[in-house]
Amino acid sequence: MSRIGLFFASSTGNTRRIAKMIKKRFDDDTMADALNVNKATPELLAGYSYLIFGTSTLGGGQLPGLSTDCMGGGWEEFLPQLKDVDFSGKTVAIFGLGNQDKYPDEFVDAMGEIYHFVLARGARVIGQWPADDYEFIASKALVEDEFVGLVLDQENQKILTDARVDAWLKLIAADFGLAL
Repeated sequence: MSRIGLFFASSTGNTRRIAKMIKKRFDDDTMADALNVNKATPELLAGYSYLIFGTSTLGGGQLPGLSTDCMGGGWEEFLPQLKDVDFSGKTVAIFGLGNQDKYPDEFVDAMGEIYHFVLARGARVIGQWPADDYEFIASKALVEDEFVGLVLDQENQKILTDARVDAWLKLIAADFGLAL
């Protein structure tokens, strides 16, 4: 089994593309293939000590799921299945996509929901990301002036995505026992 599990939910395909971009930077022994949470099981996820979770934020700050027209479901349906999973001893990194121009009042809120969910179950969350280069009004993914993970805006700052992903992976590498 690979050392790092990579799970995501996506409504438009952007989060899936970022997850696949991350996976391409690692071999199969290091990281499992990116897996949509609508095809995952709690048992599969629980088998990893190191996890990367990816999410988009939809509408009024919602997790991707059936209520937001995410075909096959998403985090909205999968998180309740994880309520009994003990995340103690697990290291989790989160990346999220949002649109700071169109949704400045709930920018990447879904990341915040995932963060609080895993933190409440004992996870060690790594990969905090500076909020300096974004223009938004409010975000549930902001803790002490930093985002709880990597934030990408594919609508307004797509040109920065590759550099941000590379910098974030270098940031989390040591906590995942990797040398980049």
